[in-house]
Amino acid sequence: MSVERRKVLKAFAGAGALAGVQALFPAWAQTGSRGVAPTLATLSGPDIALTVGHSPFSVGGRTGHAITVNGTLPAPLLRLREGQTARLSVTNTLDEDTSIHWHGLLLPFQMDGVPGVSFPGIRPRETFVYEFPVRQAGTFWYHSHSGLQEAMGHYGPIIIDPATPDPVAYDREHVLILSDWSFLHPHEILRRLKASPGYFNQQRTTVAGLLSGEDRMSAEERRMWAGMRMDPRDILDVSGSTYTYLVNGHGPAENWTGLFRPGERVRLRIINASAMTIFNVRIPGLPMTIVQADGENVRPVETDEFQISIAETYDVIVQPTEDRAFTIVAEAMDRSGMGRATLAPRLGMSAE
Repeated sequence: MSVERRKVLKAFAGAGALAGVQALFPAWAQTGSRGVAPTLATLSGPDIALTVGHSPFSVGGRTGHAITVNGTLPAPLLRLREGQTARLSVTNTLDEDTSIHWHGLLLPFQMDGVPGVSFPGIRPRETFVYEFPVRQAGTFWYHSHSGLQEAMGHYGPIIIDPATPDPVAYDREHVLILSDWSFLHPHEILRRLKASPGYFNQQRTTVAGLLSGEDRMSAEERRMWAGMRMDPRDILDVSGSTYTYLVNGHGPAENWTGLFRPGERVRLRIINASAMTIFNVRIPGLPMTIVQADGENVRPVETDEFQISIAETYDVIVQPTEDRAFTIVAEAMDRSGMGRATLAPRLGMSAE
C-alpha cells in the first residue's frame, strides 16, 4: 500500500471516529463543519469574560479592519440557561468607548447597555460587569450600541436553553448569524448616504432600459414614480454593490457548512445581525417550519421562504431525508446579492 493511500484511509477513519464521538454530544454542540467543535466560538456558564478590540478580518480574498469580541467575527456564541444569574465581564481595549446591548433580553435597565440612556458606556481600558437574572429562553443576540461598531463586526448570538423541557423537538441545531460587511468604513457609508440617499443604488432605471424593455416598466409607471419623487428601485439604502453578505462570518464563496444525518430534525436558529439589510431566506428543495420568532415559541408554520428584517430572529425546523446537500440562501431584499451556506450530510458537498 502506498504512503498516500495510507494517509487517505487514515483521514477517513479519523472522520468516522469524529462522527461517532459527535453523536455523544447534546444537539447544541453538534453545530458545524469541524467535527465535534462548534464553528462559532462558544462560551457558557454564569461567569463569562469578553474583550472588545481591533482585529483583521478577511473575506473574498481581501482583508480589512474589524471590531471584534474575543478576536472573532461574529462574536462568541453565548450559551445561557433560563433561571441562572449571568455575570459577563466586558473589557474595552479600544481607544474609544464601547458597550454591549443584550437585544431582546428582560433585565434591569442598568444592564441594558445603551450609553447615555441606561449606563455611561465602557471607557477605554476599563471593565464593566453586566449581571442579571436570565428570565427567558430562546434565540437572541448582542451587539455594540456605541458609534457604528456593530457594522464593523461587534455582534454575536445568544442561545438561552429553557429550564423545562423544550416544547420543540429536534435532534441537532445550527446557529446562523446573517450580516453585511463592507471594506468601506461605516462612517464613510453614512456620509455618502447623507450627501445622496441613492448613492449606493446601482440598479436605477435608465432611458436605455425603457427603450429596450429591460427595465420592465412602462412610461406610465415611470411618470407615476416621478410624480411621487421616488426611485422604484431604491429598496435598500446600501446594496450588494458595496456589501458582502456573510453567514457566520463567511462569504458566499467560502461555503459555511452545517452537517446533518438524513431523517434528523434540524433546528436552524437564524439571526439577522446586519446593519442595513433585510434578507429573504430559503432552502430550495427543503421546506422550513417556523417554530420561534424573536425568542418566543409560535404555532408552527410551514413555508418555503420568509423575510427576516434587521435584528429579528427566527427558529425553523427542517428534516432532510435525502443523502444530499442543500443550499441555504439569504438573499438581500433588493436581489443585489446573497449570503450562502450549505446543509449537508458530509463535508465538501455542495448542492447541484
